[in-house]
Amino acid sequence: MIKSFFLVLVITFANVGICQTADNEAFQVEVVTDGLSFPWSLQELPEQRAGWLVTERGGRLIHVADDGSVNAIPLQLPELFVAGQSGLFDVILAPDFVQTREFYVSYSCGSINANTTCLARAKLSLNPPYTTSEVQQIFVAQPLRKGAAHYGGRMAWLPDDTLLLTLGDGFDYREQAQNLANHLGKVVRLQRDGSAVSDGPFPTKADGFIFSYGHRNSQGIVYDAQRKTIWQHEHGPKGGDEINQLQAGKNYGWPIASYGVDYTGAMVTPYQELPGVTPPLHQWTPSLAPSDMALYAGQLFADWQGDLLVTHLAGKRLQRLRLVDGLWQVMSEHAFANSSRLRAVAVARDGAIWLATDAENGQLLKLTPKGR
Repeated sequence: MIKSFFLVLVITFANVGICQTADNEAFQVEVVTDGLSFPWSLQELPEQRAGWLVTERGGRLIHVADDGSVNAIPLQLPELFVAGQSGLFDVILAPDFVQTREFYVSYSCGSINANTTCLARAKLSLNPPYTTSEVQQIFVAQPLRKGAAHYGGRMAWLPDDTLLLTLGDGFDYREQAQNLANHLGKVVRLQRDGSAVSDGPFPTKADGFIFSYGHRNSQGIVYDAQRKTIWQHEHGPKGGDEINQLQAGKNYGWPIASYGVDYTGAMVTPYQELPGVTPPLHQWTPSLAPSDMALYAGQLFADWQGDLLVTHLAGKRLQRLRLVDGLWQVMSEHAFANSSRLRAVAVARDGAIWLATDAENGQLLKLTPKGR
């Protein structure tokens, strides 16, 4: 059963070098469903009242109907590896999903001593209860590494039907984010079959997949069709989370330039900016751990057109940012009654905002204007 409650807290947070204003508008919040195990991503299905695909980090793909009922969708991923931060990550529909029923999932594959971020393509049956078919692993980031942290894993389609996939630096391998011979700390661009594009900025490096580099652990990426640009955010260490405008071939600095410091308090680098490094358009210090991002388009919050919605793990809040004079500024931020870590955000066709909480008993929340 769907339960309703109201947003109870609106808070402000200091952002270095960024002007922020408070927004006292309250949401009406519906708990669409609970009992999910660390949900990671949300994808609305295109048919009317078809519901949502939701991934859980432990490897389960589920269908959540409009009434909140949950059904598991069988999905056998090649070499799925689940430990720590690893597991099943993002789900995204193909641009022609209505015709082809193709969808893509990112996940970690391998073992604790040799793993990486992988991409699989599959097909979803036409009607519920949904099944999958033709599951195929189509991309394996190189090289394999040890540990279970910093995979990236978010995806976005570009207008030419190529796919961007964010890849983390593997935590213990951060220097490799500057090395064009591998995929660590990169954003890669792929054809729909998982092959490299022919017009990448580094055609002779890392099999031609690299779109941008110098990233730490990026878990938010969107294509802004109105502005014809790509927005991306990533985790800093202790401070220095970033929002960037991604461009092909650009270096975004990690770890040679950062506003953050190491978890021990030691300096990662003495430089916040360097020649040849593209600076962020917003940075969070202290770190809030941004976990997902959506571009608002809808009528329910008509004044928010083109704003970014960002969820945070450590910050346990949803922030709304607006592009002002070329920089992203926080316009409002909202924490909820259960003080949950927020893992995912999506904007539904009707303009409602959907959130997933990062918890063993995770929830899907639906936000609409108070009084509607």
